[in-house]
Amino acid sequence: MVTLQLENLGARYGRHEVLSKATTPPIRGGSLTALVGANAAGKSTLFRRIAGQMRGAGTVRLSSAAAEDLRYMPQDTGMNAALTVYESIILALKQGGGSWRLSASELTAVNDVLARLGITALAERQLPELSGGQRQVVSIAQTLVTRPQVILMDEPTSALDLYRQYEVLEALQSYAAESGAVMILALHDLNQVMRCSTTTIALGEGSILATGPTLEILTPAMIRRLYGINSRVERCSRGCAMMIVDGPAESQPITV
Repeated sequence: MVTLQLENLGARYGRHEVLSKATTPPIRGGSLTALVGANAAGKSTLFRRIAGQMRGAGTVRLSSAAAEDLRYMPQDTGMNAALTVYESIILALKQGGGSWRLSASELTAVNDVLARLGITALAERQLPELSGGQRQVVSIAQTLVTRPQVILMDEPTSALDLYRQYEVLEALQSYAAESGAVMILALHDLNQVMRCSTTTIALGEGSILATGPTLEILTPAMIRRLYGINSRVERCSRGCAMMIVDGPAESQPITV
């Protein structure tokens, strides 16, 4: 089973420190982990630091997985090339080099990821013809096709309608469970987080405030600290936890 652990990670843009001493316990693979925090809290910066796209203090520790097994899907994938969906996924599969001829196992991998995400019917469509939501699902397919063991996705459901959000998150849960991969998703919808993630990382005030079981982390006090809103976490008629927003929090600080 793959694990990922962060030890005192830091990152800065010029003189501006964005992230300081970001630390987590070992995060085990096999289920979804959510990264939550307000806009500009540093979620994308943390992902880039983990992925090695930024330098900084601290250590990223991976067990049972080499750095080549890590894939990062940013918010903006810039998908404007004159390629079909099928060609774009082949390109993602072949980025590591080698022959451009597809083996039988590689052909199976491309077809499987299309089917897993429900986009087989889009295979021959040109990328510029797709809607924003369709392009986002294709980006997820490009990320998964090499079957990585550590996956970082920055707001992977932001352009999707409710049905596709559910479908994609189910597919990602299934992938994590089957592969044992560490999969961390930056998400804004806390009800979505409570439904699909086992572990949550709370990012705010320039560092990681807490990491642990989702319903232990997303308390009303932590939600207020992260987002400045008063809320309640209650159970629906089926026993599922959900957040209800009551309104803006008062100005005084709160400790967790």
